[in-house]
Amino acid sequence: MSLTYKARSGIIWSIGQQFGVKFINLFVTVILARLLSPAEFGLIAMLSIFIAVGNSLMDSGLTTSLIRTRTAGQKDFSTIFFFNLLGSIVVYGFLFFAAPLISGFYRQPLLTNIVRVYGLTFLINAFFSIQSTLLTKEMKFKLQTVIQIPAVILGGCLGIYLAKNGYGTWSLVWMSLLSASVSTVLHWFYSDWRPRLIFNKKSFRKHFHFGYKMTLSGLLDTVYQNLYTVIIGRFYAAAQLGFYARADSLSQLPIGIISTAINKVTYPMFSNISNDDVKLKMVYRRLMQQVLFWNAPILVFLALIAQPLISLLLTDKWLPSVPYFQILCIAGILYPLHAYNLNILKVKGHSGQFLKLEIVKKVLSVVGIICVIPFGIMGLLYYQLFFTVFAYYINSTYSGKLINYPLKEQLLDIAPILTLSILLGLGCYYLDGWYSTHYTINNLFRIIALSIIYGVFYLGISSSIRLAALVDFKQLILKQ
Repeated sequence: MSLTYKARSGIIWSIGQQFGVKFINLFVTVILARLLSPAEFGLIAMLSIFIAVGNSLMDSGLTTSLIRTRTAGQKDFSTIFFFNLLGSIVVYGFLFFAAPLISGFYRQPLLTNIVRVYGLTFLINAFFSIQSTLLTKEMKFKLQTVIQIPAVILGGCLGIYLAKNGYGTWSLVWMSLLSASVSTVLHWFYSDWRPRLIFNKKSFRKHFHFGYKMTLSGLLDTVYQNLYTVIIGRFYAAAQLGFYARADSLSQLPIGIISTAINKVTYPMFSNISNDDVKLKMVYRRLMQQVLFWNAPILVFLALIAQPLISLLLTDKWLPSVPYFQILCIAGILYPLHAYNLNILKVKGHSGQFLKLEIVKKVLSVVGIICVIPFGIMGLLYYQLFFTVFAYYINSTYSGKLINYPLKEQLLDIAPILTLSILLGLGCYYLDGWYSTHYTINNLFRIIALSIIYGVFYLGISSSIRLAALVDFKQLILKQ
């Protein structure tokens, strides 16, 4: 099977997997948002940094090393499986005893028991990490779709049932636990791999040498990504954190469906061609343009319809999240470019350089965040938008040198897409404003009308000027 065929199939099924999972999650979230209060969502959001850090520590970047190692065998997989299992026990034990300190930090007594129960997901997830890694390494995203969607559906049904019966925040906790449990069972059912009682020290050292740098990089990124949640949760009411968390979750939908899906394919694919810089550059350029071609207009459009969308889906009680959502949408446009630039460093084996870049970026970011805290939540969000652009500059500068694809050339390739998306967004914004002042229209009609106008003009202009990304889409996906 050719790499092109595997890539095309992988992209289609990976997007299908992400679309299915995200759509179901959106449906569940909409129902839960109507049943639960922003404060109840805020309590779970307070745990996000601890859960994310725990997952990074438990994995130690070793599964990433397994994907990039072409000759990995049973001794490698079994060694990492038992290390992850032991790591999950250690992480959960630490979290269990730290629970009172966490609840004290946020001044939320309910968090003690919530942390101890929610933390069980570490133990559950450790049992299928290798099976999931093997599916990714072999680019079997169709099978991952078959596994993940039932887990999300069953977890969502339980969450909705508990929320309707007055369980509040606990409905979100048990929803996550059931989803993780079902995912574990299905991974073991569909995967042929089984661990053996093997722990090879040489294999562990090989993967750990690469993986620990990835872990430290991941920890830095995890802390940074959740730093806003910690600050808002500590200095503002739980309801404010709930508004921010919902806005962030909604803005991540297109990123999760398109960018994250393709990112799962790019790492194993880049690993297969890591020794061919010319081909690596060509594939990277086409993927970058392709993702941005769909991601940028969707995020710009979501920022445009933020008010009617949130009012329609989540009800008016969530309207304070509108400005948060708009800024996060714009900041998310460049997210996939960060991921692909960093994937270049990883497949080239530059985990040390990867770590150095993460340290520099995060130190500068924390200094900036401290400086803008007095300006409130909006100040934090505008700084996040600024730093997204700055981080892209740093990432692309270093990764571009490895494949002879400098920042200037990257910007020239993506400029037509960004320009078209933004100009159409501004045009629709002024059209919507004019129409809203002269006529009374409901939210659903407003969203449908704007989506048709924006979509038709975007695809029409892209086709008329033969935008490279649209041409590639026809050739790669539609096979025209």
